[in-house]
Amino acid sequence: MKKENAIVLFQDQKVRVHWDADNEKWYFSVIDVIAVLTESDNPRKYWSVMKTRLKKEGSEVATNCSRLKLLAVDGKMRLTDVADTEHLLRLIQSIPSPKAEPFKVWLAKVGYERIEETEDPEKAFDRAMETYLKKGYSANWINQRLKSIEVRKELTDEWESRGVKKGLDYAILTDEITKAWAGFTTKDYKEFKGLKKESLRDNMTNLELVLNMLAEATTTEISKEKKPKTFPESKTIAKQGGTIAGNARKEIEEKTGKKVISSFNAKELEKQLPENSDDE
Repeated sequence: MKKENAIVLFQDQKVRVHWDADNEKWYFSVIDVIAVLTESDNPRKYWSVMKTRLKKEGSEVATNCSRLKLLAVDGKMRLTDVADTEHLLRLIQSIPSPKAEPFKVWLAKVGYERIEETEDPEKAFDRAMETYLKKGYSANWINQRLKSIEVRKELTDEWESRGVKKGLDYAILTDEITKAWAGFTTKDYKEFKGLKKESLRDNMTNLELVLNMLAEATTTEISKEKKPKTFPESKTIAKQGGTIAGNARKEIEEKTGKKVISSFNAKELEKQLPENSDDE
């Protein structure tokens, strides 16, 4: 497993983090976060007492924490408890500290918004539009991105109707589509753009988004017609749908003399979204 250790500032204080490239997850040092939020003189003891309390309450949050070797103060790599983003936020909810309150308020707000979006899905699109505008994306790119969400939803609905399991199976089929049209697995595509946890689609150019939509929409239509009964059949169809978009990509590159697949990520796209990279 590839490892990347780093130090990030957390309210102007240092927290050790670790990036797991295989699972695409950030892990945070629990002791460091507790030290920041509680200002405890002994964050290790605080965490020990907190773990005991959580277990008595029936919470599995402490149990779900992993242990990784992170760089200690003495310069040596030592095992310490770490939590991914989901479990870290759940831990923060259990910390009675004024510094933890902003996180708790934010979590409550996010939870309320998700309930609203369940009742009225249009609100999800409105919030997405607002978020992308704040990040500096162009209106043209945002319209393409929102359309891509709709196309993706139609595809996953089709997969679900064919008995494809969410999670790993979806990821395998998505990889088949991506490899067929872009020549990259999803993971390699993200690495090419210098991404980690960020959304690949949020870092695509307009043309990349259009071709990705073509690949997914075509896969949906082929699946509807052929009605696959097994996962291997759905996998074959995913490759067929991606190949059609891949052929379109090759023809575009032949006519323009430019590569469609761009190393541009969101930072560059904010400045030059209508353009495509001509990097070889």
